[in-house]
Amino acid sequence: MIWNPSEGISIGFFTIRFYSLMFVIAFGLGWYIMKRIFEREKEPIEKLDTLFIWTVIATLLGARLGHVFFYDWEYYRNHLEEILLPFRFEPKFEFTGFQGLASHGAAVAIIITMYYYSKKVIQKPMLWVLDRVVIPVASGAVFVRIGNFFNSEIYGHITSGDHFYAVKFVREDEFWRTHDLKQITHTTNVKDAYNLIQNDPKYADILNQIPYRHPAQLYEAFAYVFVFLILFFLYWKTKTAEKQGLLFGYFLILLWSVRFVVEYVKQSQGGIEKTFGLLSTGQWLSIPFILIGIYYLFVAEKPVEEI
Repeated sequence: MIWNPSEGISIGFFTIRFYSLMFVIAFGLGWYIMKRIFEREKEPIEKLDTLFIWTVIATLLGARLGHVFFYDWEYYRNHLEEILLPFRFEPKFEFTGFQGLASHGAAVAIIITMYYYSKKVIQKPMLWVLDRVVIPVASGAVFVRIGNFFNSEIYGHITSGDHFYAVKFVREDEFWRTHDLKQITHTTNVKDAYNLIQNDPKYADILNQIPYRHPAQLYEAFAYVFVFLILFFLYWKTKTAEKQGLLFGYFLILLWSVRFVVEYVKQSQGGIEKTFGLLSTGQWLSIPFILIGIYYLFVAEKPVEEI
């Protein structure tokens, strides 16, 4: 597959970016799932609105800070103003959006937020909240990775174009960083450059140089579908949720194990792997979550009042 999608759906004066649309779908579906859970648990739906708002803020803020500190601190320590602002000030001022979001940072922020939510709003044990919120979180992870695919980011290692799963990401940063777009096509816009290359035979050799890669984003998205289905089944069809921390433990083990495995075919994103070596940054950051999940498998138990 040669992958060069449009940036989004144009409605004239505005473009709905596919990546942003995936986040909207993720949060919308998450709200619906939690609404069903609240109805089943006979919890006031009004408390769901607070949960939704806090989760959205925690996800975006945590993901952003996670990227900054785990993956790209060397850059942001010299550009502190760009951490929470969607602008680049050097070499010229331009709107960039938030180009880095890390799921590990989002996970930490959500857990911290659920602690305050459990104490201040719903007045239930933190693990009660986490056991339920991980279900929509797992479903949201599917759409976030699909969004990454649309953005041609977080792609995999180079592979042979003979494989049916191989994808040529026309807009992949790594390839174009090694080519002077302005010199080749008199433009610095990757999309415009590709259109010129695609329609002009004299640039065919450049297009052929773009490597085929593993669509690591789709591998993760596909695996996360099963993580969501397993958690959904355990909550609705079994008594797993009666043991506080058990669903949360399964979530941590399943989701971060998927992340750990897929990292073997995923292009390096830099970060702490340069310090620790051996494993990628994503794998090092996944190990603590997996270990915490295993811990909860052994300590999960019914609340005292239900024994």
